[in-house]
Amino acid sequence: MTALVVLPGLDGTATLHSAFADAVGTAFDSVAVISYPPDQPLDYTVLEGLVRAALPSVAPFVLLGESFSGPIALSIAANPPSNLVGVVLSTTFIESPAPLFSPFASFTRLAPVRVLPLPLLSWWLLGRWATPQLEAALQSALLTVTPAVLRFRAATALRARALASCRSVSVPVLYLRATNDRLLSRRAGRQIALAIPHCTTADIAGPHLLLQAVPQACACAVSEFATRLGC
Repeated sequence: MTALVVLPGLDGTATLHSAFADAVGTAFDSVAVISYPPDQPLDYTVLEGLVRAALPSVAPFVLLGESFSGPIALSIAANPPSNLVGVVLSTTFIESPAPLFSPFASFTRLAPVRVLPLPLLSWWLLGRWATPQLEAALQSALLTVTPAVLRFRAATALRARALASCRSVSVPVLYLRATNDRLLSRRAGRQIALAIPHCTTADIAGPHLLLQAVPQACACAVSEFATRLGC
């Protein structure tokens, strides 16, 4: 069978995907989340190198890029290892998720990431799907990453330029688009669909943290994609 390799969102941890991994596990031989160093400000190029070194060397696999990690997944898919059979993109982007703020990316070094109130983060990332358990898990994940790294990743996302990678992607692609995403506009999904004509889009009722808030619905969509791939 095929493995599923998950690249996490801005927090870069492997702590927020257990429910999704459990839900989708029967469709794959294994599910692994690659975490990023919590105390090193690494750009997309360096992170891609770390990811490539951790990918399965022989077994076929599907790569899932969540939010911040979408550009990494697309760059790998543009120059893929021979055992990559498909890509899933979850609530992500190929260009800055906030184009108007891209010129000010350098100012994220001043962002008060440790003092943003949890209710605001919850409203922004979880919406009406928020639960005390999800809020606590989100807060715990963010607290494991240094503020400097969170700021650096935010600036890196604001400077994202993955359009060229999209044009070179030939493996099957599934895009999970949240219907109630307060972080990304629908423009982000449209850009991906235009850049990758063979991309299939699945609209799922949920917030930006889609894999965490509605893991069963996401698992169903990913499982169906895996079936189409013959996994």
